[in-house]
Amino acid sequence: MKKRILFTGGSGKAGRHTVPWLVNAGYEVHNVDLVPLNSPGVTNLLADVTDSGQVYNVLTMHRDFPDLDRGKGVQPFDAVVHFAAIPRILIKPDNETFRINTMSTYNVIEAAAKLGVKKIIIASSETTYGVCFAEGHRDFHHFPLEEDYDVNPMDSYGLSKVVNEKTARAFAERFGIDIYALRIGNVIEPHEYERFPEYFADSEIRKRIAWSYIDARDLGQIVHLCIEKSGLGFEVFNAANDTVSANTPSRELAAKHFPNVPFMREIGEYEGLLSNRKIREVLGFKEEHNWRRYVEV
Repeated sequence: MKKRILFTGGSGKAGRHTVPWLVNAGYEVHNVDLVPLNSPGVTNLLADVTDSGQVYNVLTMHRDFPDLDRGKGVQPFDAVVHFAAIPRILIKPDNETFRINTMSTYNVIEAAAKLGVKKIIIASSETTYGVCFAEGHRDFHHFPLEEDYDVNPMDSYGLSKVVNEKTARAFAERFGIDIYALRIGNVIEPHEYERFPEYFADSEIRKRIAWSYIDARDLGQIVHLCIEKSGLGFEVFNAANDTVSANTPSRELAAKHFPNVPFMREIGEYEGLLSNRKIREVLGFKEEHNWRRYVEV
């Protein structure tokens, strides 16, 4: 029987590529969003995940009419993937960004855990490292950025993601389940590689994100790997591709823009400063969409 996946925010930038990946991998995917995702094999339910009652109903309803014909009641979900969020600052007032992102995550995790779901994956963010939406220039503590970093954002969005990681850890401890938080780098859709020459010409553009990126399709692979990897309890993973989104070596970029930031270990010539070493070693991630496949240099 196919695994049943509840996916919140599947109609967003990351979700609309991740969800088809999961469908192609053989999962039944039910998308929960404020707008539907028009993708083959995906069912949709329109719901506000900041409302705990709606979230509980989402998890205890049939997916589609054929479920009624089985006559076996509502089938439980095998995993929940929570991507729904306000995606950055400056879209809604700061307090609304914080409220929506933290309460939706609490609601989804609480309902899923109390209903017996054993695997939950949430979208955290590279912004937790504290520079992306900082006031003025701010140095990172060190390079590369790895999951044991002392995260300290000063903005409502990054702070909401730190809180969400703490929420996830608390529920994983209480219920003895797997909850994995993905610190997702700048998501790049296939058509967006056309902008990379602009980024190469001006490395200042992407310094706040340490020149990180994650191909939206490779993000699908990461979520798939998370669903299949069990027994880790609470974990945080950087979700990024192998290299920086620049044709300049990584240490050269760091020396130019962050000259006072030390390196904690040796890195490869173009190795990503938002390190994906953990997902490669723990989950077996192998990128399929390095930018060099799509951009001439």
